[in-house]
Amino acid sequence: MGAEFYYGDRPGYEAFVGVSCRAPRAGRLYAFGKRAFDLGAALTGLFLVLPLLPFIVFLIKLETPGPVLFRQARVGRCGRLFDCFKFRSMAIDAENLKDDLRHLNEATGAAFKIKDDPRITGVGRFLRRSSLDEFPQLLNVLRGDMSIVGPRPQIPSEVADYTATQARRLLVKPGLTCLWQVSGRSHLDFSEWMELDRQYVEAAGVGLDLRILLRTLPAVIQRKGAY
Repeated sequence: MGAEFYYGDRPGYEAFVGVSCRAPRAGRLYAFGKRAFDLGAALTGLFLVLPLLPFIVFLIKLETPGPVLFRQARVGRCGRLFDCFKFRSMAIDAENLKDDLRHLNEATGAAFKIKDDPRITGVGRFLRRSSLDEFPQLLNVLRGDMSIVGPRPQIPSEVADYTATQARRLLVKPGLTCLWQVSGRSHLDFSEWMELDRQYVEAAGVGLDLRILLRTLPAVIQRKGAY
């Protein structure tokens, strides 16, 4: 059973893991450079995807009714909640159907994954495999909720089941791409995912971020572990 977890201005992260909420190697210069890169990359990415926006909106609306954007509470740095944005890739009642599908869950630990998830729409499957569904998270990067490189954000109910060691991934901002993203994604079990995130937190720096970025495009093109 996971430990109780607190968010926002409540007792918070330190009450859970018993450590100061500071990234082990996050120096001021690195943090400043990372934020500057995040802003530049997010603005560039939004500019590049803008021409595709009408087609994505049209395809989503053509297949199913409902909003184009999906908004969900995720846990960020130090346990702070934020609204994470994605292009909607599932039926509008997907969250209500989750409990009925738990017996099909193929993930281990505090995660929920089904390879042939019946809630995913046809257009949504394409958006997921091409990672286009993630592009609205560039807005989260601009807002400072996320970074380009960092552990993928999880929902509160999953974070509540973390061990203290796993919770160390919350020492840094969540990101769009990470070691897990470029190392197999859904082909890895939960413990391997968490171990890669721990390694990132302990070794975070310019060199590691660049290596992850260079491996991201090939991983997206090859659709490694993408459901």
